[in-house]
Amino acid sequence: MTSRRRTALVLLLLSLMSVLAVLQFSPLPDRLENTPLATLMLDRHGRMLDARIAADQQWRFVPVATVPEKYRRALLQFEDQRFQWHPGIDPLAIGRAAWLNMKAGRVVSGGSTLTMQLARLLRDDPPRTLNEKAREAALALQLEWRFSKDEILTQYASRAPFGGNTVGLRAASWRYFQREPDALSWAEAALLAVLPNAPSWIHPGRNRERLKEKRDRLLVSLHGNGQLDDRDLQLALLEPLPAPPQALPALAPHLMNTLQKAGHGKLLQTTLDAALQQRVLSLTRQHGERLEREGVHNLAVVVIDHHQQETRAYIGNVTHGNASEYGAAVDIAASPRSTGSILKPLLFGLMLDDGQLLPQTLIPDLPTNYGGFSPENHDHSYRGAVPAHEALSQSLNIPAVRMLRAYGGGRFHSALQRMGMSTLFRPAEDYGLTLILGGAEGRLDEITAIYARLMAAASGRAPQVVRSLSLDQMSSETRPFMLSSGAAWLTQQALRDVARPGTARQWRQFSSSQPIAWKTGTSYGLRDAWAVGSNGRYTVGVWAGNGNGEPAPSLGGAATAAPLMLDVFSLLGPAAWPEAPLSELKTVQVCADDGYLAGGQCETRAQLAPRQSHFQTVTPHHLRIHLDSNGQRVHSGCEPVATMQHRDWFVLPPAQAWFYRRHHPDYRPLPAWRKDCVSGALALQSEPPMALVYPHAGSAIYIPTELNGSLGRAVFRAVHQNPSATLYWHLDDRFMGETRHFHEKAIVADPGWHTLTLIDQEGFRLRQRFKVLGR
Repeated sequence: MTSRRRTALVLLLLSLMSVLAVLQFSPLPDRLENTPLATLMLDRHGRMLDARIAADQQWRFVPVATVPEKYRRALLQFEDQRFQWHPGIDPLAIGRAAWLNMKAGRVVSGGSTLTMQLARLLRDDPPRTLNEKAREAALALQLEWRFSKDEILTQYASRAPFGGNTVGLRAASWRYFQREPDALSWAEAALLAVLPNAPSWIHPGRNRERLKEKRDRLLVSLHGNGQLDDRDLQLALLEPLPAPPQALPALAPHLMNTLQKAGHGKLLQTTLDAALQQRVLSLTRQHGERLEREGVHNLAVVVIDHHQQETRAYIGNVTHGNASEYGAAVDIAASPRSTGSILKPLLFGLMLDDGQLLPQTLIPDLPTNYGGFSPENHDHSYRGAVPAHEALSQSLNIPAVRMLRAYGGGRFHSALQRMGMSTLFRPAEDYGLTLILGGAEGRLDEITAIYARLMAAASGRAPQVVRSLSLDQMSSETRPFMLSSGAAWLTQQALRDVARPGTARQWRQFSSSQPIAWKTGTSYGLRDAWAVGSNGRYTVGVWAGNGNGEPAPSLGGAATAAPLMLDVFSLLGPAAWPEAPLSELKTVQVCADDGYLAGGQCETRAQLAPRQSHFQTVTPHHLRIHLDSNGQRVHSGCEPVATMQHRDWFVLPPAQAWFYRRHHPDYRPLPAWRKDCVSGALALQSEPPMALVYPHAGSAIYIPTELNGSLGRAVFRAVHQNPSATLYWHLDDRFMGETRHFHEKAIVADPGWHTLTLIDQEGFRLRQRFKVLGR
């Protein structure tokens, strides 16, 4: 080989390597990676729930992973039949375009390949000059070198203009046909194939007949190539053009905001059901119109399928009234709000599993003070003692506080966190006993999810973490639930078929259609109303209130949130209630009147309990007493044993008994001691038969100041087992007087510690210390 030939070959190789280097290493347009995208949210069936326009005000969704086959065939037939073989530019197409343009005396054909059209879109559609055409051709070669044919086709489909501010195949498919591109018919695919060639024609009144003719010619061409059979062609030609595009749905804007903030991307595949979401949203708006007249401006609803542990409807916030004042943009369903009484069922279930109570176990319900905290029931009354399941179904505050104190605030705090409450960011001691009455904050989505897991556990299912996104976008976390199936089922039974205050008539009408277990809650200051319940298939959570924290006099869980919850259940329809998980339950014999284990001293009844629980407390309320022939109490020191009658007697502590018999007229106080037996009885009876209701032991009280500046009086109250007993009052060993039947005494005392002593006519004595605070 001569030196000249070698030099030419080297120069050729160097040129070729330079060209390849340029193709490989020249930077591609920034728009290839940095194109702003709109956000698309789909339901579990692929139906659109919501959409949010891109930053550049274009409807441009996440590109399709692969171009659907119908659209691919139609596009290549119309735009670039030699796409699979050319390197980005098509000399035959360019030659044909040049001949046609020269023949017509004007530009009638451009000869651009799909790759060149993509290059022009990436360069923001510059003017069509020869210089720009050369640049497009160079970029087209580079694109063909760097990407596969499928990738180029996908990039083109995601960037093609489809009229107005609709960009890309996915956006056009949703805007014009309300479905994903892979569900397009032949006629729809053909229309979208020809539309980028004249995108303005899709607008109403603009050349729509010409557009249809263009589409139909493409369909006939596809038929001629054997890609459509006769029947497909006939059906496709009959399809009309789409109507002008309507506004995209906005069914879950708050959930979209929340998921976007959490970084879930621009294509959100949720577990929601669009049809159900629409119906629940409409129902919520109807209730919102009613509640606005009562000063309640915000509502939020979450519906969970607890069989699948997936969210089916999510109404983050429906606002009536001033949007900015009441926070219409805030996702209240994912915002912390005071929980009110909504956590009480969880404590009940935990104590069942822990063996600290059974459903029928009596819980004290009487004036209570713990370190200055004095809870009150919603009706400001006391029942003395109430079965645990009734305390839960009636949402009594005092028994709940006493239960939490027995269980332990720290343990409950930790259990709630493990159940899924993310809002308990303070130490348990900061919440104290108020944790059970709304001292903490919770999110509606999390609380509803916990109730859904509770019902799943009661149904014998593995209570997984509730999902609002599909499995391909959110890990399927399996977190053990804190309650056994047996405890969960007993808890749900306690919440079934019980009318709440103010809704008795409505509840009776509703309970005949389907069984439901539910709980309401109202926060302190009438700022948050909750209602959460489950039927055999769904769990529904409702929050009502004002987004700005403004109280409403009529606000209440039963009156405000529960009617919407019941209407949602009516919408969902009935579902079979789960059978008792008998393998997770056991039967124990308890006293019929106090729910404690029978010790051979009471009439018994069977009670279900969680199988793994170890409730071991024998009844403390049954006393073996001895009577003479007249029914008076005696003991061996004053009556021969042979003449005694022996009875097992149900006896509550004096303070409990005094309130208890107001609600239970059949309660029988202990018989009085026979006079000659009193002295010996003092040694036999360890506890005095009376109690001080106010003030509590060790408590601090204020004594009011009169208008003239003098120290006022505080009214103390005591109770006695014997309704006709006489009590003698002593303050710091100073006799204050006596009372009979109703034991109340107005007392004046200086600041500091004092001792109150009560003595009854039989000599029983009660001492109690209290502190008077300064003025």
